[in-house]
Formats: sequence, C-alpha cells, structure tokens
Amino acid sequence: MKADPAVQRRLLDLAECDAELNRVNHRRRSLPELAEIGAAERELQAKRDALVAAQTAFGDIDRDARRLETEIEQVRKREQRDRTLMDQGGSSKQLEDLQHELQTLARRQGILEDELLEVMERREALEADVEHARGEVAAAEAALADAQHRRDEAFADLDTNEARRLAERELMVKGIPENLVSLYDRIREQRGVGAGPLQGNRCGACRIELDRSALAEVRDAAADDVVRCEECGAIMVRVKESGQ
Repeated sequence: MKADPAVQRRLLDLAECDAELNRVNHRRRSLPELAEIGAAERELQAKRDALVAAQTAFGDIDRDARRLETEIEQVRKREQRDRTLMDQGGSSKQLEDLQHELQTLARRQGILEDELLEVMERREALEADVEHARGEVAAAEAALADAQHRRDEAFADLDTNEARRLAERELMVKGIPENLVSLYDRIREQRGVGAGPLQGNRCGACRIELDRSALAEVRDAAADDVVRCEECGAIMVRVKESGQ
C-alpha cells in the first residue's frame, strides 16, 4: 500500500487520539471510587445485618417485658379479688385460705417484679444498641452515597473527554484515505496499536528494535510506501527523527 508521507504522519495524531480514548476507557474501569463503592456496599450490608440482629434481640426482650407486665397485672387483679372476698367475710377456713393465697400472690408478684426490673435494664441496653446500629447504618449510607457521587462526577468528566476525542477523531479520519484508515483500524483491533513513529531503529508502537534486514527494507522503501513493523504489525510512520 502507498500513501503520501504527510498523510501517513496524520496516523500518528490518530494513534495518539486512540491512545487517549483507551486511557479514558481504562480510567473508567479502574476508578478508585469503584473499589471504594464495593467496599462501602459491603460495609453497609454488614451494618444493616447488625441492625437487624439488634432489632431482633430488642424485639425478643420487649416481648419478655410485656409478658411479665401482663403476668404482674393478672396477679394484682387476683389479689384485688381475694381482698374483696375477704372484706365480704366468710368461714374461718375460707378466710384462712384467702390469706394464704394473698401471701402466695405477694411472693409471686415480688418475683415477677424483680424479673421485670432485670428485663427492663436489659431492654434499655438493647434499645441503645439499636439506636447505635441505626447511626452506623446512616453513616455507611452516607459514605456510599459520597463515593457514588464522586464516581458519577468522574464518569461525567470522562464522558466529556471521550466525546471531545471522538469528535476530533472523526475530523482526523476525514483527512486520511479510507483504505489506509481501514488498515490502521484492523491492526489496532488485532494488536491494540495501529501506528507508531519509527524512532531510530526502534518501532514506536511496540518499542522493539528492528534487526538489520528489517531496517534495510525500510531504508530501501519508497517514501510513500506504507511500512509495517515485523514484530507488532503496526504501521511505522517515518518522520524526520527516524533518520530514514
């Protein structure tokens, strides 16, 4: 293939544009915010699990407290009933039985109230745990939202840069023959880099030195010949600095 040397040199600008587009895509895939978001999501899930565990423990102890309160209320009602019966009078045996039951109810109420006091203390501690866990979840949600916001800002900048580069590329391609662009694009898709300058005896695309026979072929090639690197296949553009 042949192409005017000046046209071939435009491939270097095209290659630089494509290299910048590659850097944009690499940056998009490797933003530190992406790893930060992943860690923040895992942290948030752990905090939410801890909150559920705290809420479950609080719910259990709260049910225990309500059960004890109900039992205490039942004992009090039974005591009130027995005292009413005693006030109404009866046989000495009935009054003795009622007095004995009142003593039993008093002991039972004391035991239940002691249990309730202990449960209420535990309930208060677990309630504090729930509030702390809620705060931890809120902090984790804020950290995740912040990382997502910074990611979105970075993506917006990259999108702007990419759009600008794509517009520049479109203009560059219009100034290069279609067959040369097709060759360049095919090489770039297969090898990653479509063209590079010949720098002394080194290919600017793969940075590998050419052997003597390859250099001789380049030296003997006409100025408008499109030469390629035998190592990476990229188009080697000869510039003034090439010395060829």
